[in-house]
Amino acid sequence: MSSASAAQCGGDFNAFVSTFSREAVAAGISPSVVSQSFAGVTEDPEVLRFDRRQRYTFNKTFEQYVSTRVGAQRIKSGRFMMQKNASLLSRIEQRFGVPPQIIVAIWGLESDFGKGDMGKRPVIKTLATLAHDCRRTELFQGELLAALKIVQRGDLRLDDLVGAFAGEIGQTQFLPSSYIKYGVDFDGNGHVDLRHSVPDVLASTANLLHTSGFKAGADYHEGSANFDAMREWNRAVIYRKTIAYFADKLATP
Repeated sequence: MSSASAAQCGGDFNAFVSTFSREAVAAGISPSVVSQSFAGVTEDPEVLRFDRRQRYTFNKTFEQYVSTRVGAQRIKSGRFMMQKNASLLSRIEQRFGVPPQIIVAIWGLESDFGKGDMGKRPVIKTLATLAHDCRRTELFQGELLAALKIVQRGDLRLDDLVGAFAGEIGQTQFLPSSYIKYGVDFDGNGHVDLRHSVPDVLASTANLLHTSGFKAGADYHEGSANFDAMREWNRAVIYRKTIAYFADKLATP
């Protein structure tokens, strides 16, 4: 995404957006998508406050963390979702080699199986704010360009391109670059919709793990190659242990 990194972080926000807009067009985004996406866009101070608070570390033990994330009701809901989507999950496992319990565990942890909080912040505004900020400008300029690609491809309408505090989108919270890289149109409608299409959500999640080296039929607990492959999902060991723990609960009725 370095083609867009010519926009200078810091300084005047509108000047940054103007420079980035030219870079995005040079990178292949249509002028109409760029102008619509950035129309009236402003900085979001709440996003910056949240970013400053984030330390990307877990302050709890595994036992403390898992007790807040994997309770009896979530396990019950997860088993129901595995039954409800059994044939879909079977097709996904055949294609990508990722077992249903791992996919459903991630789905449950990220958005309570699509019923929980997926974020309501306009992704373009969020990412423009983070890209303009100098702390991780190159990373977020790349994410901003990827978000424009999502709009250009017609995967999500601009007014439906909403997400969390770092621009994560959909039922398993993909950053835009992962959306572009790993997104799968599994319902066959010509678009990758990670907000509304359960087949697309679950297949894309499996594709990310498969592409990262997850091997069918192998152990996925701490110390295994599959546990390492899940780093692309989340680098925190405590989070990946929680995925494995939840998956085990789902796999045993």
